[in-house]
Amino acid sequence: MTKFMGTTICAVNRNGVIAVGGDGQVTMGESVIFKGNAVKVKRIYDDRVIVGFAGSVCDAFALSEQFEKMLQKYSGNLMRSAVELAKLWREGKASRQLEAMLIVADKENLLIVSGTGEVIAPESGVCAIGSGGNYALAAARALLANTDLDAETIVRKSLKVASELCVFTNDHFTVETISKEEK
Repeated sequence: MTKFMGTTICAVNRNGVIAVGGDGQVTMGESVIFKGNAVKVKRIYDDRVIVGFAGSVCDAFALSEQFEKMLQKYSGNLMRSAVELAKLWREGKASRQLEAMLIVADKENLLIVSGTGEVIAPESGVCAIGSGGNYALAAARALLANTDLDAETIVRKSLKVASELCVFTNDHFTVETISKEEK
C-alpha cells in the first residue's frame, strides 16, 4: 500500500489570536513529491473552528470528518467534541486507529487530537505536528519567548524554518487565524 504523507502543521496562541498554518507538500513514499499546493488547514463548523491535519492522507481526512461530526453533535463545543472523539478510540468503537493527527482551534481553545485517542492541550499555547513539527515547534517557542511578533507571523516564520530543514515540508503555506473578538 502506498502511503501519502509528510507535512508540518503549527499553531500559536498569542494575545487572544490563534493562528494555525500548514505547508502544502504531499509526499508519496520517501522520494516523490506528489503535490506541492495541498491545503491542510481549513475552517469548519460555520468558520468557527480551524483544523489542520497531518499524517496519512486518507486517515487525516477520516479523522477530520469524525471530528466535524462530533462538533455538530455537541453544538461546536471544541473540548467536548475532541474528548468524545477520543472516547470512540479508547472504548474500541472506532473501526481502527488512524495514522493521523489534528490541531484544532476555536476562539478560546487549542488542542492536538490524535487518531489513537489522545487529546492534548499544548503547553504555553504553541504546538506543531507532522514530519517537520519539531522544527516548527522549536522555532515557534523561540519566537514567542523572544519577540513581540503576532501569532500569524510566528506561525509563518516557524513553518519557513521547518521547510528549510524537513524534506517532507515545503514553503507553500496556508494560515488561518481566529480571535476572541470573532462572533
